Formats: sequence, structure tokens, C-alpha cells
Amino acid sequence: MARQNTVFKEAYNRYAAALRMDTALPSEPEIAAQLGVSRSTARAILTRLSDEGIIRWNKRQKIVLRQPVDRDFFPSEETDSLHDIIERSFMQRILSDEAAPGMQINELELAREIGTGTTSVREFLIRFSRFGLIEKRPNSHWTLKGFTREFALELADVREMFELHSAAEFGKLPADHHAWAALATIKEEHLSMLSDINNRFKEFSVLDERFHLLIHRASKNRFIADFYDAIAIIFHYHYQWNKTAARERNERAIHEHLDYIAALEARDQERIQAACRIHLRSARQTLLQSIPQSVAESA
Repeated sequence: MARQNTVFKEAYNRYAAALRMDTALPSEPEIAAQLGVSRSTARAILTRLSDEGIIRWNKRQKIVLRQPVDRDFFPSEETDSLHDIIERSFMQRILSDEAAPGMQINELELAREIGTGTTSVREFLIRFSRFGLIEKRPNSHWTLKGFTREFALELADVREMFELHSAAEFGKLPADHHAWAALATIKEEHLSMLSDINNRFKEFSVLDERFHLLIHRASKNRFIADFYDAIAIIFHYHYQWNKTAARERNERAIHEHLDYIAALEARDQERIQAACRIHLRSARQTLLQSIPQSVAESA
């Protein structure tokens, strides 16, 4: 039940954020397909929107009456999964100004800080350790090996190989595949964010992660999907490392995403590959520029 509730709240927040005044909403099955949830969850979302006076729901007709405001959304602590909470706490530790190669991470301390059991924390750390950033030590301790320029370059190389393949596969999906509806929703969220970029540019990292994860799922390759978890974590958080010119960087990335989405929608393989390469080249540069200066100097 708790997991279902989290799914509902997270999907509700996503759908509410994309609503536009005076627009008519699609059917429950279409909404469910867009969000990747069940029809019952889609119905629950519509019910809450109606109860809050955000939409008028009269049988098959659903019209947006007003834009949602902050109080209409569930707080992030109610929508994050345990995995997300552990991930965020862990990344905040290793990306802090005090973090340096050799820093120790204690499972018990991290679990106590999050308010969960050590088993969940240990499972996350074991999974993450495969990528060389941390190393297991005796007595529930882990050592940070350091995020170096070399590590970033290797990560970017692997990401490019995976995403070029996944993007090509996405362009081959049948017209009725649910991924197209999900892509349309993400496109609208990009346009919405762009229209209020001065106030919303800090939200981009979450949208960026969702967009690229959607593309990688099209590969249907279990190894790509599994390895991309770690890649997504790093590229998701690198937007938060260096806040210099963050608005401009994120605005440029949104435009690159929109070009990328247009290429996917056109199903033109040459355009897809070109748009993908342009965006990944920018992401590589941003990642390198975002490495904390102390880390870059020690690399």
C-alpha cells in the first residue's frame, strides 16, 4: 500500500505540473499510458484534481480550470522512494566540499541519518561500488576513491555508446508503443519549464534523468538498463555540483532535449544520431566543468 501511495503521489505531481488552463484532458487509459501507471491510479489522479478544483470532470469531459499552485502538490518527502532517499543522502555526502579520496562512509551512520535499516543502505552501496567510486572495507566501512577527470571521461564514453544505441531503438518503436505518449508528456514538461526558466531551472536535473531513462528503456537490453543506473545518478547530480551559470546551462540543455525529441518523433535515424551526439557532447563538457575544483586538482 505504501508503495502504491508513493506511485500515485509521484505521478500526480508529474501530471499536475504539466496541466495548462482551458485544455481538455484525454481518457483515463491515455493518461495511464502517458504516466506509466495503472488506470486506477490515473482515476485517482483525476479525482484529486477534481476535488481540488483544478479540473472540471463531467463524465468524459475533463477541462483544466486553473493552474496548480505549490500547495496542490505533494511534498518531495512523500513521493521519494527509499532508494531515492538513500541515493540523495549518499550523493550529498560524496559531493560535499569536505569529501576527498580516502573519506570513510559508514553504513550505520548513513542509515541512522536517513532513518532506515542498514540492510537497505548496504544493498545500495554494494550495487554502486561496481563502478569504482567507492570500495568496501571491514566493519561496515566504505572508502571514497574519488571522482576524477579520468573517471568522468570514462563514464561519458560509456554513456555515449549506450545512448546512441538506445536512441536508435527508440526511433524504431511502433506508433502505438506507450513510450511515445510518455515522450509527449516529457516534451510538454520541457516547454513548461522553458516558459518559466528563471524560476524553474533548478528542476531540470530531475526532468533530465527521466528523459534519458525513458530513452534507455527502449534498448530492452538488461545490461544497458542495469549499468545506466549508475550513469544516471552521476549525470543527474552533476547539475548540482557547480551552480555557476546554471540557468544558462540548463536552458541550453532543454533546447537540446527538444531538438532530440523532435528527431525521435520524426523517426529519422540520421537526425536522431546527430541530435543525440550534440547533446551528449554538451553533457560531457558540463560534467567536466562541474567537477569540484579540489577534486580536479587532485586528479
